[in-house]
Amino acid sequence: MTVETRGDSSDAGGAAPPKRREILNGAITVASILLFVGTGSSVLSTTIRHYVDGGDGPDQTLVIALLLNVALILFGWRRHRELANEVTIRTAAEERAQMLAAKDPLTGFLNRRSLAEEGAAMFVRAQARNKAMALLMLDLDHFKMVNDMHGHAIGDALLQQVALQIAGAMPGIALTARFGGDEFACAFLFDAGHPATVERIAEKLVSQLAQPFYIEGLQLHISVSVGIARSDFDCASIDALMRSADIAMYAAKNSGRNRFAWFDLSMERELQARNELEVGLRNAIPRQEIVPYFEQQIDLTTGRLSGFEVLARWDHPTRGLIVPDAFIPIAEETGMIADLSLSLMRQAFLAAKDWDAGLSLSVNISPSQLRDAWLAQKIIKVLTETGFPPSRLEIEITETALFDNLPLAQSIVGSLKNQGIRLALDDFGTGYSSLAHLRALPFDRIKIDKSFIMSMNDNTESAAIVTAITRLGDSLNLPITAEGIEELAVEERLRGLGCGKGQGYLYGRPTSIANTRRMLAERRLLQVAASETVESDSTDTRRAG
Repeated sequence: MTVETRGDSSDAGGAAPPKRREILNGAITVASILLFVGTGSSVLSTTIRHYVDGGDGPDQTLVIALLLNVALILFGWRRHRELANEVTIRTAAEERAQMLAAKDPLTGFLNRRSLAEEGAAMFVRAQARNKAMALLMLDLDHFKMVNDMHGHAIGDALLQQVALQIAGAMPGIALTARFGGDEFACAFLFDAGHPATVERIAEKLVSQLAQPFYIEGLQLHISVSVGIARSDFDCASIDALMRSADIAMYAAKNSGRNRFAWFDLSMERELQARNELEVGLRNAIPRQEIVPYFEQQIDLTTGRLSGFEVLARWDHPTRGLIVPDAFIPIAEETGMIADLSLSLMRQAFLAAKDWDAGLSLSVNISPSQLRDAWLAQKIIKVLTETGFPPSRLEIEITETALFDNLPLAQSIVGSLKNQGIRLALDDFGTGYSSLAHLRALPFDRIKIDKSFIMSMNDNTESAAIVTAITRLGDSLNLPITAEGIEELAVEERLRGLGCGKGQGYLYGRPTSIANTRRMLAERRLLQVAASETVESDSTDTRRAG
């Protein structure tokens, strides 16, 4: 152990190691006792004869030797006690070092290495007893928000309470571990024919950890995503079992969180496909394979084209066109969304620079981008480099993007607005504090989420929400854009409610740069085409004259 190594090195300067010193002190003590017995008996007998028979007194040399023996015995005993105390301290330090190396100091649970070691032994026992071993991987949902809002001390206290809940839900003989952060693992044996036993434990964990926790007067809400793997299903080792449970845990998280999921091989295939997309995406962004597609936005009062929303498509060299749902979440998880978004803007601005001046572009901003204090400067830089007018740009922000850091969002939005860029609140009605955000930020437009628009003719609640939002827009003097219009009847109803703009498949599907340009040329909505038309008309006039 490390403690022993430090002790040996500290003694190397001259003193003997503890074991050798203990032997040496023991030998001196034994020799002193033997010498004491010899000299003591001689001095004692001589002294007795002196007082009884009047003989000569004891030899002074022997008396001195006896006193020295007594001193040596006392010194040896003291050294023995000191060494015993030193050994006790060293042993306690070694035990503590071993414990720290094997366990998480915050919760007392095993750490990852210890779970792997003890889990391997349990894995073998499961096979020997004809049992199955279940491994549960747990990841807390929304724990980062608790840490960010209330500090690490509250976060640590919450982790300790979570650990107590986990320990209480486990069967009598189980392994519990914390891997660091907010990730835990549990392992236990069960009857292979009764997996419901495992499911009951997982359900209990999900249910209990969804309940509010009370710490230092605070009410905290989290949940947990649990992945489960079993040793008798294609798992040859404890490492394979841990990996399978980890994959299942991420599947549970991606399915909506606050739930558990058993591992199956399809999850592994999905993970491999996702990893392939991630690797491809890292190369696709600098190669500009992520290209802008444009969805029309129509003025519902006049029926004229007023602008486009910029959407992302991956023009993959072998797989063809990939829709954003397949790669945007990966870009957000891996931090590539910022580069992707700026690349998309650059391409869109260059493409739209010579479109009719009345056509605007709407661009979505990811929640993670709003954590970048330099976002406004980056967007303004792209506008400057491409020559696209800021007044023709509308930035769309979702309500959920504002939760992390509203003051920072206000600063970013203020910088954008100072350049003449407009701001729209996207997916309105799906967030938690819409009115508060409308007051906190200077929005120029509200966009109603397409889920309400697409169902408003069949669902009275959706119709009521759309009506309420349009009236709210009127009262706040904020124009409304309705997304997801696919039927004429819906368009008519929205027009009757006073909705200003609409977009959706009723007006055509999103189109590429080339096809959008072709359509604009046919409608004479390209600035070059307009100038050519003026020139042509003046030529015809001269000829006629």
